[in-house]
Amino acid sequence: MLNIENFQNTLYCITAEKYSNGKNNIDVVGSMLKAGARIIQYREKMKSMREKYYECLEIRKLTKNYNATFIVNDDIALAISVNACGIHIGQDDLPVDEARKIIPKNMIIGLSTHNESQAQMALKNKVDYIGVGPIYHTETKIDVCAPVGIKYLDYVVNNVNIPFVAIGGIKENNIDEVLEHKAKTICMVTEIVGSNNIEDIVKQNIEKIKNY
Repeated sequence: MLNIENFQNTLYCITAEKYSNGKNNIDVVGSMLKAGARIIQYREKMKSMREKYYECLEIRKLTKNYNATFIVNDDIALAISVNACGIHIGQDDLPVDEARKIIPKNMIIGLSTHNESQAQMALKNKVDYIGVGPIYHTETKIDVCAPVGIKYLDYVVNNVNIPFVAIGGIKENNIDEVLEHKAKTICMVTEIVGSNNIEDIVKQNIEKIKNY
């Protein structure tokens, strides 16, 4: 079941070992959690299933210790096998209604959306939260669509009544614009995982989101 408190005024943190400057995912996630992050998504496309499974087991232990929400990207079998809190799927993945038939009843579903019709379909399918983006250009996903910009974010703020995460190319130099448009949960990927001091950047940006 979705812990709404974990989706309010905070960062949505995603693994991206390719951009972590040699740091491993376990250490990165540990730093995120110590700094106050309460949503962790595991997203690693290029690793073997075995590698992903054992990493997720360790991350699940960490997130339980911090009462954090642990979400697995795309892979429903992996999410179920490590007892994740939820699964995040994209527009080209298994349809939401089919995913619901497979996952446990208490597992949440997040869905990436890129336009108004996809947001409305997400509401119709009763997903637990949506991703809104990419707001800006991003290089962390090779199969992502063109930036949707602030206009789509404004639509979601005014028309969607479930939690949402603003995502895609959000960095220190543009997070204020996203906050000005009333996003409450924000994802920063490379800006965090590539930092030399993950705890500081996570703390600073959670505080900024809370106080905006």
